[in-house]
Amino acid sequence: MPASKPSDPRIAPADAAGIARAAAMLREGRPVALPTETVYGLAADAARADAVAAIYRTKGRPDFNPLIVHVPDLDGARAIAIFDARAEKLAAAFWPGPLTLVLPLREGAGIAPAVTAGLSTIALRCPAHPVMRAVLEASGLRLAAPSANRSGAISPTRAEHVAASLGEGLDLIVDGGAARAGLESTIVALRNLGDEPAGWQLLRPGPIDPEAIAALLGEPPIPLADQRIEAPGQLASHYAPGKPLRLGAVAADADEWLIGFGNVVGDDTLSASGDLAEAAANLYAALHRADASDHARIAIAPVPMGGMGDAINDRLKRAAA
Repeated sequence: MPASKPSDPRIAPADAAGIARAAAMLREGRPVALPTETVYGLAADAARADAVAAIYRTKGRPDFNPLIVHVPDLDGARAIAIFDARAEKLAAAFWPGPLTLVLPLREGAGIAPAVTAGLSTIALRCPAHPVMRAVLEASGLRLAAPSANRSGAISPTRAEHVAASLGEGLDLIVDGGAARAGLESTIVALRNLGDEPAGWQLLRPGPIDPEAIAALLGEPPIPLADQRIEAPGQLASHYAPGKPLRLGAVAADADEWLIGFGNVVGDDTLSASGDLAEAAANLYAALHRADASDHARIAIAPVPMGGMGDAINDRLKRAAA
């Protein structure tokens, strides 16, 4: 899929005018694509059913898949969800930043039901990106914001990825440059048994290492026992290019575009030095380039597990499904 040209009229610079325009459109109930430190998000007012419906419609997203709500600060999050001592500790350590917390929804929170897909929990994040934070402040809204791409497709890390994926279904994309982390947030659910804490689960690996979370909470995660969809990124097939994807490749077949890593040299590379943080930042952009190539299939070199490698391999497994 060819990338949109930078002159695309829907792409606006992340200056004062662009931020003001985004805030005005969001207050009108219209979705806007915004940069975050993870990937670009398709944001809309989380309190308005019509605005949330516009997200689902624009993405072609199944309505059983919950959305993450972005808030400017911890006070904003406490108004929506019930925070216990564990949640307070995680927020203090990792917010603003790429950690999403799945917590009990507070009664009377004023969140459109479609945001939570009918669940009694809500996924919350306080983003670190200055543009997203500026729009949150200027709009005064809580913003539901899944990745700004067609549902199930490659996530966008640049404004032109958004334009190419969503086509004419969106009026404004605020260009904040390339996403720094390049992978969606780590998602953690805090469990309770009645009123008592009952452990935590890793719903989606991401930039925040689960070992750091385990160290902070003083206990390892509980294994996932079922496939309930409680947060984004849990669908078996997700983040997928439009071409077949082969994992663990050390050489390309004749019709394949090879994405290398470390010593595996290809048409492109995630990181020639084998740096996992660099690989995570480059993953989706490399998949976009492979999808736009004239090769019929895509192959990608092995990426080691551990730390950020777990998050990369999670995305690749779902992309190849």
